[in-house]
Amino acid sequence: MSFLENAKQYTGNELETIFFRPMLTGPSAQELGVRVLYNMPVPTTIQLWDGQRNILHKYATAGWKGGQAATKYQKTLSLSRVKAELGFSAADYFSLVFEKIAARADVNMDDLTGSELEQAETALFKQAVAENIRATMWVGDTTASTGYNTFDGFLKTIVAAASEEKLFNLPYQASQLDNPEFPVVVFDELWQNADSRVQDMKAGGQLAYFVTSDLYYLYEKYLDSKGADAAYSGAVEGRPGLAYHGIPVVDVRLQNYLPGTALHQSFCLLTDRRNLVLAVNTADFPGNEVRMWYNPDQMENRQRAVFMAGCDVLDENLVTYAYQA
Repeated sequence: MSFLENAKQYTGNELETIFFRPMLTGPSAQELGVRVLYNMPVPTTIQLWDGQRNILHKYATAGWKGGQAATKYQKTLSLSRVKAELGFSAADYFSLVFEKIAARADVNMDDLTGSELEQAETALFKQAVAENIRATMWVGDTTASTGYNTFDGFLKTIVAAASEEKLFNLPYQASQLDNPEFPVVVFDELWQNADSRVQDMKAGGQLAYFVTSDLYYLYEKYLDSKGADAAYSGAVEGRPGLAYHGIPVVDVRLQNYLPGTALHQSFCLLTDRRNLVLAVNTADFPGNEVRMWYNPDQMENRQRAVFMAGCDVLDENLVTYAYQA
């Protein structure tokens, strides 16, 4: 067997339950680090409520003092129809799928069933689609002629808001990245200048510093320099995750995607995870599907996914941003 010929097509409920929902819910969604909305009605509208303040009154006399209803805001996420396509030579594709099957301890290699091949093929494509969604939600730019231009990402919105002074922004120079203590300076500045609503959100456990890999590495070096047993253990064994004053520091892992874009190559932003929203829809548009087939003319295995996706920053005032100028 040197190639895989069984065509597969997922539509409707299969598209949701087999392919996209496992990829965009539960632990997989948490790994993205942002708020994920899957199969919300299109156009996807998010309600933002600003609760009323000072609603306690003295219990003295009868009557109603409820005042005005809570203010409601809403924001509509524009979703773009996108497609993901991959093509492999038959031999390479079989090797990739075979490797995924061979890595499983519960598989009888002398009796491979169609379902096992299907699971391996699906896992291969899901991994590629998930990573491209993750990259686009950060660096996407619909005005770009090449690259990740299917929908606008968070950075485009944040950079535009920073240039218009709609949010606090802190430029820094490349030379400052030689100092391991510099990330702490950035973290403090962003915290001190954050909206009071952001600071109040710390108790909710959803605040995060989203940083590029250079700042993440510098912060690790800063922690390594501390004269303590924990610093020694961290330097030797590594750290599963970093935090600053209880706020997680998240490496956005964009070093392979930022070059070639007009976006800042190094940055740090502080916001609530729920303020960054990714929406994916596979239900409300005819023709949404995942298809995998073998093209005998080109001796190539091909994969295609058609769906809708988009993302946005709900409230720019809840973001503070530092970047390399």
